[in-house]
Amino acid sequence: MVTGERLDGRFGRLWAATTTSALGSGLSTVAAPLLVSTRTDDPLLVSGAFATAWLPWLLFALPGGILVDRVDRRRLMIVVDWLRVGALALLGAAIAGGFMTIPLLYAVLFGLNTGEIVFRTASQALVPAVVPPARLERANGWLVGGSTVAQGMLAGPLGGFLFVLAASAPFFANAVTYAVGAVLVAGIAGSYRPDPVAPGTRSVRAELLEGVRWLAGQRLLRTMAVLIGLLNVTLTAAFALLVLLAEERLGLGEVGYGVLLACMAVGSLVGSLIGDRLIGWVTATWTIRVGLLTEVLMHLLLAVSTDAWLVGAGLVLFGVHGALWGIVAVSLRQRLTPPRLLGRVGSVNLFVVAGGNCVGALLGGVLAARFGLTAPYWVGFVVAVLVTASTWRVFDRATVSRAYASAPPPEGELRSRVDAVGRPSDPSVPNER
Repeated sequence: MVTGERLDGRFGRLWAATTTSALGSGLSTVAAPLLVSTRTDDPLLVSGAFATAWLPWLLFALPGGILVDRVDRRRLMIVVDWLRVGALALLGAAIAGGFMTIPLLYAVLFGLNTGEIVFRTASQALVPAVVPPARLERANGWLVGGSTVAQGMLAGPLGGFLFVLAASAPFFANAVTYAVGAVLVAGIAGSYRPDPVAPGTRSVRAELLEGVRWLAGQRLLRTMAVLIGLLNVTLTAAFALLVLLAEERLGLGEVGYGVLLACMAVGSLVGSLIGDRLIGWVTATWTIRVGLLTEVLMHLLLAVSTDAWLVGAGLVLFGVHGALWGIVAVSLRQRLTPPRLLGRVGSVNLFVVAGGNCVGALLGGVLAARFGLTAPYWVGFVVAVLVTASTWRVFDRATVSRAYASAPPPEGELRSRVDAVGRPSDPSVPNER
């Protein structure tokens, strides 16, 4: 049982593992479309790499949560990473040997992202087991920051550089990162099985419905999931066309478009580094409410502005907001969800996010083709205004404070059975979450 109020070595290993894995995933994300483009100029085949990467999130997010709630989460992360190492080694060898095919690439991408669903759900469910409740916001801030730097800042240029050296290099490098991640997770002491009594004796459908019904009965978490899903539809629609906005309205080229994306990544990094302190200062209530207003203003700015500097500054602030919202949303879910349901509740959120992204990507193109380039941004503005007005009172200070006060420390069934100094923990600690 964790008795201190600091982040110990177990969280350090978890952070290092997730950050390293994020870097590797980013390398493959960059290299896959480059690889396809060297084999064909068919736009459908190139876009197929992205579609193959997104499809598992819709198919396996919910089943993945059930698996996470049935087995030891640490061991599951290790198995997933080693399976991904094998898949990437096969792909790298096929590329180096000259027998790589596009169907093989699609199959590996599908498998990698299926593994990413399980790995991410398990890692988020593991956090409350290795982090004191009072440090959840700080821990999640570190996790967001690590992923932002690794996947959002380093993976792009590094992946492109490695691909120039050898087409197989980014995929072999990705395999190494997953192997390192598996070793790091293996070093986390303790057992992290959520339900020690006959896991999996109920049907998959019953377990899934239990998680969905529990989330549906939690007003704060339910509202947060729905509003993020809705806002993701319009946000993805907007950002899917950001490259065209940068060229046609802001007068920027490819480099300028990259700088705009970097602005958002910088903001996200800043938000992740100061997130726990800023949230503690302004409260979770106003972090959420200011975030809603930020969504409104960002869509309005993209709809009306032709000033690249102003848009860049707006994207920095939007990146800060995105990091803060991620910290609050995940921390609230980890505080309020019973440990045995963390996998399923987290997977429902992943499913909602993935669904919003997929719908938004299609919606942006349809709106822009029919009504003009700024149409997705005006639609996003209207949707953000409606979502803000309809959810504002849900996140009042009294309600959020009660949620924090009523959330028991997640130290029961999911806490490590080894304490911070390696001694067996007290088995009589009540299972409160």
